Amino acid sequence: MKKTLVIVLLGGLITFGLALNYHFILMDGDAKVLKKTDLTLDKTFVDARGTKKIKLYLDPVLVRAGIKDLLRDAGK
Repeated sequence: MKKTLVIVLLGGLITFGLALNYHFILMDGDAKVLKKTDLTLDKTFVDARGTKKIKLYLDPVLVRAGIKDLLRDAGK
């Protein structure tokens, strides 16, 4: 029981740490990961499928993180 609790707690800490440090962006064909500039949970998971890509260019949080370069490199 203790071992299971330790594993669950470590898994939760790792997941929380990833959520604080990276943007996970769901594109049309794949998913992209972008390093955050601030340690927040804001815009952790972003849906960019379809015609929503223009909203990414207008979001200051994602612009600071480098979404323009990411989309340019992906050919979008």
